[in-house]
Amino acid sequence: MAQIAQKDAHALILDAIDRGDFRPGDRLVESELADRFGVSRTPVREALQRLETQSVLVRDGRSLIVATLSHDQMAELYAVRTELEALAARLAAQHAAREEIRVLRRMVNEDEAFLGDARALSQANRRFHRQIHLASHNRYLVQQLGMVHRTMALMATTSLAAEGRGETALGEHLAIVDAIEARDGEAAAEALRQHLSEAFETRLREEALRE
Repeated sequence: MAQIAQKDAHALILDAIDRGDFRPGDRLVESELADRFGVSRTPVREALQRLETQSVLVRDGRSLIVATLSHDQMAELYAVRTELEALAARLAAQHAAREEIRVLRRMVNEDEAFLGDARALSQANRRFHRQIHLASHNRYLVQQLGMVHRTMALMATTSLAAEGRGETALGEHLAIVDAIEARDGEAAAEALRQHLSEAFETRLREEALRE
């Protein structure tokens, strides 16, 4: 039972970070987390220790705070993410069922409703990319991409908050779906690479403006 509780506490904290409930730099307090999630403090303490070893949390004196990615870490993460996601898109073009492709296209259409709401659009974006991962039908790739996307949550902002980026990103999503539906693996991989290149460039530009 304790092992299940530990796993649940770890997942609950990660999900909260992924949703943006906890942002980079936020201090996580054991007692507050236990009350929030309705679990005892022991599994929360163990989950916090595990998240620290995974570099999701870092020490600030005696406190644990949500980690913030440095410029170099962000560049390294995008490099890995781009190649893994390009592979997922290529495999999806080969293996995705017709139903999966229709779901991807419906997601792009429905996500237009979130334009103007950066947080909602960011969550929709994660769902879209996750669907591509699943459509690759490669469990090991899905696992690795899950780890990468958990780390993406440590970025303080979303590139989709930049003016005009939401509309452009949805157009890029549509190009990826078109290539997958055409069963053109190379085109799907290239469309995915271009999409993430644009996202990375937008993020770098926004960070430069804030300095």
